[in-house]
Amino acid sequence: MGRTFPQCLQQLNLRKSIVGLATGAGALYLLYKAIKAGIKCQPPLCTNSPICIARLAIERERHGRDSGELRRLLNCLECKHDDYAKSMILHSITRCVYLLEAEASACTTDDIMLVGDMLDEKDNNVKIQALNALKAFSGIRKFRLKIQEHSIKVLELISTIWDTDLHVAGLRLLNNLPLPDYVHPQLRRVMPALMEIMQSDYILAQVQALRLLSYLAQKNDLLYDILNCQVHSNFLNLFQSTQPGCLLFEILVFAERLSEGQNIPHYRAVKWHYNEQSLHEALFGDESRLADRLLALVIHPDEEVQIQACKVIVSLQCPQDLGSRRSSCQPSHSYFRTGE
Repeated sequence: MGRTFPQCLQQLNLRKSIVGLATGAGALYLLYKAIKAGIKCQPPLCTNSPICIARLAIERERHGRDSGELRRLLNCLECKHDDYAKSMILHSITRCVYLLEAEASACTTDDIMLVGDMLDEKDNNVKIQALNALKAFSGIRKFRLKIQEHSIKVLELISTIWDTDLHVAGLRLLNNLPLPDYVHPQLRRVMPALMEIMQSDYILAQVQALRLLSYLAQKNDLLYDILNCQVHSNFLNLFQSTQPGCLLFEILVFAERLSEGQNIPHYRAVKWHYNEQSLHEALFGDESRLADRLLALVIHPDEEVQIQACKVIVSLQCPQDLGSRRSSCQPSHSYFRTGE
């Protein structure tokens, strides 16, 4: 061919270099296009760190201007992401709402609806993070009415999905909102589920369920539904002195509210009938051992538990005309299957 071997080898190396350069340039161009297309929906990396968000809050206070971080996250939430990315964005939004109060207050009801729409996602982690974000926004007064619109959805979630973290997140949100009267029919339907959560083995969920039930016990139209709800045969174990102090305090507050509620003239004017396994019979029935549990709690190491136990004992001092009245029970079907 007229070419020496070294010349052929040199030309081959040159061709390889040109092909490699072209391939590399093409790859870089594609990478550039991908970054450019996704940069709008890419959450800032520092949002994963609470320290970075705290710095943003300090800088904003120092310079008197918004960081824009919360708005970027909300805009990002509108884009398509996988479930993990959605949950991380919502988690960062929650942090921003707590730490960047002025920016959170500048949000709109459309932003609340955007976060609320995440409750319809299939992934439980996304639901949980959306509930946490709504809880953060509920600390801002102007958003509470809008967040209230999600109350029925939240009740549906905690009553149909057995996930303790979801229960805690949903109940914390509900406990931070004034629940309107139109939610009461749904509350009646989910009352058995609330009782089950209260009797579960997860302290955080139990405490939140008890706080909600204590609030609902003050509603005259819900009191009978609560008292007639079925409980486990070992329900009074919740009053054992070995239980955590925070749980004992909440169950005692709940018992006090129920005792006071059933003793008001409006409630006493009706002769109510209760299930044999109802909450009423467990607490106030003829065979209840509540008094023994209360006496043991009067000497509990936790002073708040002592005081609350005494309050329940005082509230149980019924009028004389009520002392001779025996609770009327009738058998009823179970709201829950055993072990469900």
